[in-house]
Amino acid sequence: MYKPLADEIRPRSLDEVVGQQHILGPNGLLRRIADSGQIPNMIFYGPSGTGKTTVARILAERTNRSLRKLNATTAGIADIKQIIAELDTMLTPGGVLLYLDEIQYFNKKQQQSLLEFIEDGRITLIASTTENPYFCVFNAVLSRSTVFEFKALRASDVEIAAKRATEILNARRETPLILEDGVLRHISSACGGDVRKAMNALELLFSAAAGDTVTLADAKAVSQRSAMRYDRDGDEHFDTLSALMKSLRGSDPDAALHYLARLLEAGDLIGACRRILCSASEDIGLAYPQAVPIVKACVDAALQLGLPEARLPLAEACLLLATAPKSNSVVMAIDRAIADVRAGHSGGFPRELQNVHADGTGFEREQGYLYPHNFPGHWVRQQYLPDEIKNARYYEYGDNKNEQAAKAYWEQIKK
Repeated sequence: MYKPLADEIRPRSLDEVVGQQHILGPNGLLRRIADSGQIPNMIFYGPSGTGKTTVARILAERTNRSLRKLNATTAGIADIKQIIAELDTMLTPGGVLLYLDEIQYFNKKQQQSLLEFIEDGRITLIASTTENPYFCVFNAVLSRSTVFEFKALRASDVEIAAKRATEILNARRETPLILEDGVLRHISSACGGDVRKAMNALELLFSAAAGDTVTLADAKAVSQRSAMRYDRDGDEHFDTLSALMKSLRGSDPDAALHYLARLLEAGDLIGACRRILCSASEDIGLAYPQAVPIVKACVDAALQLGLPEARLPLAEACLLLATAPKSNSVVMAIDRAIADVRAGHSGGFPRELQNVHADGTGFEREQGYLYPHNFPGHWVRQQYLPDEIKNARYYEYGDNKNEQAAKAYWEQIKK
């Protein structure tokens, strides 16, 4: 019977698991928990193909509990009820260890149905998810579980598994295949840290090999674009957008281009445009006010051109923002003002600022507004904020030359 390579190569012990040294290394917390034999409720969170299911299976085998497995994409309340019905019977003398894959596909009611049995210890839950558990797992389940994050594997870790896979594939054949230099390295790099992708690519290469050699050209053809990890509604989407904006803010043009490239390769033109437009005001602001119209022009051009040509004006905008002087005085000022408004610090309008239509209709005095253009320097001392917050200060001049020049100008006028 055919057995997928990814399943055949699955590690049987934690020592065989590649990567995840931050939790499975000699001093890793998950390793110490496994060695203790006392398995708590856990949620494994991370990208696909990083070992979540494998580690869960290994841990399950270390307990004296009956293992039950469910995949939330196909399971329902009936499956949960069947497991619950087996509790306290000869079928589950030590209780149940439930491995629930893709828990994010269980709705709130389905997750809640497990609570009573997780609470009293009759069910130990190990769940896995590719989505942020703090967004997709019900809080009551989350509070009773320990979350462990699995990270995308490094190419060097994947290559270890790829070498083992090559030995297994050659053992299946009468005549072993020869791999050209660079094949394993390329497959390991192009899989985006997903061992399963690498195994599938190797299996395909072996089945389609012409002659007795697996060529690098074939490896490149099989793995094209496979390194992309992107989900428009998931963590990869928001992490990429966040990394782009933080790279622009951090004045790193190379990193900004890298994350822009990820977005464009995934076809997320709108997401890239929004972050770039936002950065022009949030991170550059008054240090270089012309960044806003320039970036807006680049974004408009990109949206009119569409991909792939849109990469050019967007790259131009990214390089401009990454290399421009920075100031966050705009965002700091407006956030301070919003905080005051939300806290109820507002008050009535100064009489001088009210609409002139009210003059002479019962007010105790006329408006008394002083028109700044009638005074030297087009400025006159006058209260604009409500009485309750007349001394509030929201805006602080940035230390860049543009804002410092404006500060010097107004200090001279207001003397």
